[in-house]
Amino acid sequence: MRGQKDHVGRHGEGRHALERGGRGLHGEGGKRLFGHGDIRYVLLALLAEKPTYGYELIKAIEERVQGAYAPSPGIVYPTLAALEELGYATSETNSEGKNLYSVTPQGKAFLKLNKPILEKIFARMSHAAERHKRTENPQLVRAIENLKLALKLKSGSSELSDGQIRSIAGILDRAAEEIEKC
Repeated sequence: MRGQKDHVGRHGEGRHALERGGRGLHGEGGKRLFGHGDIRYVLLALLAEKPTYGYELIKAIEERVQGAYAPSPGIVYPTLAALEELGYATSETNSEGKNLYSVTPQGKAFLKLNKPILEKIFARMSHAAERHKRTENPQLVRAIENLKLALKLKSGSSELSDGQIRSIAGILDRAAEEIEKC
């Protein structure tokens, strides 16, 4: 453990910053995937599954949300340091200088106490993964890109008449209506 519980860490995030909530994180489309401080719960839960390295925690979160979001090291490592200062996590440095993090009994108690919050966070992560999976469907991506290219080529090839513009707008409106019916 790096220091006392009330000590402010090297990145300015001590117990009080963690209790206030820390930083919010965004996923796909700029929508908030994690509320303020939610990443601490996720990191602790992953550490409770098995001791791991910071980089592996980043990859584990990215996998859980199907690539919709990957936290930056600038979020993960200061949060891990704050979790250590709180006594919720500990780290051991290996021969390569990498820190292997693990959850402490106090961290497990914190997770147990906050299980409803953690369940909501993981539900949001699952929802983000499903949403991302649907929007990254190869058939849909191909079709959307084909439409964008056709529109770009048509509008860039020559000046469109008012009739052509109305016709294209009508086609797009009808397509939107059909998609909404699916």
